[in-house]
Amino acid sequence: MRSRTVQPVKRRGQKKNGKNGRRQPRLGDTQPMRPVNPAAGRRLSGDTQPMPVIRQYKGSYSAEAPKRAQRRSGSYSGYGSGYQRMMEQRRRAVRAPRPDYARASGRRGPQPSSLSLVIHRLRNTAAEKAQYFDFDLLLIVIFLMCFGLVMLYSTSAYSAQIDFDNDMYYFSKQALIGLVGIAVMFIVSRIDYHIYGAFATEIFALSMILMALVKSPLGVTANGARRWIQLPGNLTLQPAEITKIAVILFISYVLCRLGKKASSMKGIILVFAFGAIASGGVLFLTDNLSTAIIVMAITCVLIFVIHPKTKPFLVFLGIVAAAAAAVIAILSVTAANSKNFRLQRIISWLNPEASADSGSFQVMQGLYAIGSGGFFGKGLGNSTQKLGILPEAQNDWILVIICEELGVFGVLVILCLFGFLLYRLMFIAQNAPDLYGSLIAAGIFVHIALQVILNIAVVTGILPSTGIILPFISYGGTAILFLMAEMGIALGISRRIKLEG
Repeated sequence: MRSRTVQPVKRRGQKKNGKNGRRQPRLGDTQPMRPVNPAAGRRLSGDTQPMPVIRQYKGSYSAEAPKRAQRRSGSYSGYGSGYQRMMEQRRRAVRAPRPDYARASGRRGPQPSSLSLVIHRLRNTAAEKAQYFDFDLLLIVIFLMCFGLVMLYSTSAYSAQIDFDNDMYYFSKQALIGLVGIAVMFIVSRIDYHIYGAFATEIFALSMILMALVKSPLGVTANGARRWIQLPGNLTLQPAEITKIAVILFISYVLCRLGKKASSMKGIILVFAFGAIASGGVLFLTDNLSTAIIVMAITCVLIFVIHPKTKPFLVFLGIVAAAAAAVIAILSVTAANSKNFRLQRIISWLNPEASADSGSFQVMQGLYAIGSGGFFGKGLGNSTQKLGILPEAQNDWILVIICEELGVFGVLVILCLFGFLLYRLMFIAQNAPDLYGSLIAAGIFVHIALQVILNIAVVTGILPSTGIILPFISYGGTAILFLMAEMGIALGISRRIKLEG
């Protein structure tokens, strides 16, 4: 094996040595530093090179740091990045400002109402004064809930004592649900409503899935209708009530996402198709025609709100009314002996006296109650139609008991309360900070208004019986809970309103 030899150290005075004849540096010599030549391809080990700049990482190190850096630089193209981009697009869509034609009215900015002004003046800190909250809407909702509990007990005490041996059966359940609903309303009012827009598609899909579960073994049938889902603890859930909120949130998001395209024929057809899918799901999956009509009406009104023209919608409304009248006229002649219960309701509605003991029984008894009440009524608790004569008086037909006990005057007071509630919702819709908030408030406005109008029209015989309850007053657990959630959303939008003065 070849041994290694140690070369002697060259001393001062040694001659040149090397292949190129260049003088080798001597140990101990003081040599000037060579300038650095970046273009040189070959560097000597003794050259002094500048150190590269190292960026100092500020913060704690984690295994996710490289992935976050890749996502920020756009090099990460996985599922997480695509989901984040999608959510960012949704957030931008729901924060779109209102179009010019929707706010070019030249009116002054929103002014606080009387009750809100008094409460705001009682506050001390500037931060509290800067934040608006619609106390008028809160007050009217709580008042309607309390009034509804009083009338529910008066209406249902007799039937509850007969059926359950407890005259407060309906009252106690409604009161408990009302308390839970008020808590839900305050919690929802604290949530930024733009979050609902970011998850509007998922909420819409969830509502459709829940309605499909009605056809599964989880579905519950009551009074001949299969519209509920069985929950633990002997509780039930009506998915159609969730669909109302889901349609309001989802259709509003779609209109914001489309922007100016929402006014085009293609955009209108797309939004109308989504509304038709939801309405068809309510009709065919839960067999609920009245809610299907409300869902479709909410969709049409939201399209009307976003569209800059009015004439096409008036023409469309006229065509629909003419078609409905033609269909009813044909059915009155051809479907007199039909076994379909919906057709029988229409036939009974056209000629209520002929079927006063069968199909028109509820309508005729309701009219008797309204007529016997007079202008000031018989007095609270003195109704006779609720004593087992009018079936299900605590649900759809509670208004006729109110009219019998409190008279036409009491009904007018209720209508004024609902009118003030709708006025506050309109105020929120007009002064919301962005288009999405305006559309949500408008959708809630349409929902409440339609239910009140249709309920009054049904109990007075103007429309066929459809099973629509009176908001905040009629008995119904799921309906009350989600109505209070809608009010919470409206109050959450009102928190974002900026006042002038």
